[in-house]
Amino acid sequence: MKGLELAEKYWETFGIPMVREQFPEIGGKIAAGLTGSGSECYGYDDGVSADHDFEPGFCLFLPGEDEVDRRTAFRLERAYAKLPAAFEGFARQKMGPAGGQRHGVFRREEYFREKLGCLPAEMTAQDWLRLPDWALAEAVNGKIFRDDTGEITRDREILRNMPEDFRRKRLAGHLLMMAQSGQYNYRRCLQHGETGAAQLAAGEFVNHAMFTAFLLAGKYRPYYKWSFRALRELPGGEDLERSLEWLLTTGNGSGIAEDKYFCMEGIAGDVIGQLQEQGLTQAVCGDLEKHAYSVNDGIRDNTVRNMNIMVCV
Repeated sequence: MKGLELAEKYWETFGIPMVREQFPEIGGKIAAGLTGSGSECYGYDDGVSADHDFEPGFCLFLPGEDEVDRRTAFRLERAYAKLPAAFEGFARQKMGPAGGQRHGVFRREEYFREKLGCLPAEMTAQDWLRLPDWALAEAVNGKIFRDDTGEITRDREILRNMPEDFRRKRLAGHLLMMAQSGQYNYRRCLQHGETGAAQLAAGEFVNHAMFTAFLLAGKYRPYYKWSFRALRELPGGEDLERSLEWLLTTGNGSGIAEDKYFCMEGIAGDVIGQLQEQGLTQAVCGDLEKHAYSVNDGIRDNTVRNMNIMVCV
């Protein structure tokens, strides 16, 4: 059973009755779901995932103390800790009365401040620029089972809809790195006889090509170990995933190096096509560096546009 399904069944079997019978006063004020760290929050868990940090459990979100006081929150934490320790063949992790770090009772505001440093509605330009993609991905993944006030849903929608200026800024930096590593430095490293450096250049190209693919799709790239899995879910992602994996897992001998270079050029051409389709670039050439600066030039906010193009990379 997948972790998301397990969490929702555990909530329906034990969480809903717990709230209804023991805490009727908080009805209409809470949210419940599974989101945050862990492969199960993305739906990527498998048999290997269950060896650590995998259990039946859910996240229960409370509003501020003006709506649910500290004493009620403490009672709720204790009640959560007393829920059945085994469910559907899975055992809960040992935890203190306040619940686990990934599951249990959270104040909505504290949850987002821990993940992002602030509430989504309070995010400034600096917040959008500084936060890594994986942190944003963790804040919007998983599933919300219940949202009485709609606040959690609104929070997640704010994060899913990254302002276009910041998408462009992130995209511009990754495009520039794709150009430098794949279109320029890969071949130069080989000409210097530095095959190890050439493979590092190929790795840099792969890394930034992945960020670019997610940004073009309007998605956040998750933590690196799930990036290839998530990439396959994007439109056209399966073909790109195979090409990027091949670039990473092949050598740089004379018989294959040229093929790798042309593979990178092919990926660059596909990216340029998508940039043009989305109206993100005015450049007309095959040089990703020129497209990177064109994407940056389209940023409306003067302050963000004039920041170093690599500020988000």
